[in-house]
Amino acid sequence: MRIASALAFLSLGSPVLLGSSVLFAQEWQPLWNGKDLSGWHGQRHFSPYKLAAMSPAERDKLRAEDDASVAQHWRVENGELVNDGHGAFLTTDRDFGDVEFRLEYKTVAGADSGIYLRGSPQVQIWDYTEAGGKWKLGADKGSGGLWNNQKHERFPPKCYDRPFGEWNELWIRQIGARTWVTLNGEVTVDDVVMENYWDRKRALPARGPLQLQTHGGEIRFRNLQFREMPSETANVVLRMLARKRGAAAGMQLPESIFDGKTLQGWQGAVDDYEVVDGALRCKPGRGGNLFTAATYSNYVATFEFRLPAGGNNGVAIHYPGKGNPAREGFEIQVLDDTHEKYSKLKPWQYCGSVYGMVPSQRGYLRPVGEWNRYEITVTGSRVRVELNGSVIVDCDLAGLPSKLDNHVGKDRTSGHFGFCGHNDPVEFRDIRIRKLPENEAGK
Repeated sequence: MRIASALAFLSLGSPVLLGSSVLFAQEWQPLWNGKDLSGWHGQRHFSPYKLAAMSPAERDKLRAEDDASVAQHWRVENGELVNDGHGAFLTTDRDFGDVEFRLEYKTVAGADSGIYLRGSPQVQIWDYTEAGGKWKLGADKGSGGLWNNQKHERFPPKCYDRPFGEWNELWIRQIGARTWVTLNGEVTVDDVVMENYWDRKRALPARGPLQLQTHGGEIRFRNLQFREMPSETANVVLRMLARKRGAAAGMQLPESIFDGKTLQGWQGAVDDYEVVDGALRCKPGRGGNLFTAATYSNYVATFEFRLPAGGNNGVAIHYPGKGNPAREGFEIQVLDDTHEKYSKLKPWQYCGSVYGMVPSQRGYLRPVGEWNRYEITVTGSRVRVELNGSVIVDCDLAGLPSKLDNHVGKDRTSGHFGFCGHNDPVEFRDIRIRKLPENEAGK
């Protein structure tokens, strides 16, 4: 099997191997036609949130100015995109989500450039020499890092830049906010969260354009290509890399709590759920709370879920085994909040929210009918929810008020794990829990 064969590569830790065609049904596609600037436009260093808030007339005016700048400072020469070190950034008309890019670039002494991903800076490209004058900013560590990160790793482990005048090869992958980069075949970013430069309280946007930054000196690009990653492939990679991170931290392997065939190890509303094609599914028109026989305190729970249109379910955390999980413990939403019937929800009711307490960031669900992946980390009063590679909740519940009446379980520190059915055929699969030592945060 293709996927099974590809998993063997993961233990080697190389993003290049993860990029093997074994994992992909798609072929590489050209990102640039090699002839003109069709499919691209100009955009300066500018917040996508401010851009979205502009009126159409304001956006058109800004675009016209940036397109004029591109016409002045960019040119096509012998199958290469050439910028003179000035002007607006060349920006794809197309937005990208989970994707791989590969390209080559060649720059000059003194230049400082980069690749904006989803409209956010950036994979760094710059003069790595002492004469370039930016060693105090980290230029001695070389190109290929996520220079604008503050909380997560930002510099490459080593300088892998080739001498000026030679072509460098970049390979970039993103799944959610998780990012991998190789420069000239060497790993410079390995499963690092790329932070949202424009609003560090939010996750990186789920989709956005690629931009070629220009700054301080001539830079040339060629052989620009991309291939988008199917959700099934993204889930495989996220699943295996989560286990790899746990192993690297000396943690035990996650325990499978669903065998894909029966409801062994589960209790509660067992008559309201069924196993279909290896997935646990709430029966249509049925509900109730299905929960594990075991109880848990600190842990990382990972699983995939698939929503029908308008589907609604929930994840029971620290449930004592009786009563309403949203009040006797607390509940994390599993919801198709894109459906029109949910257009007037409160912020703490959207998918990924800690129900009644903490709103999630929206816009990270995959289209209805595709499998999504949750990674939920519970450590003491801290809760972290990662959806499809993007962290949409990271909070401390201690002392937080609840919007729910009689929410007596919000500060519970142990209990059952489970699902809260609401009459919709929501499906779950690959359900695993990795116990964490007390007071140890998940990674």
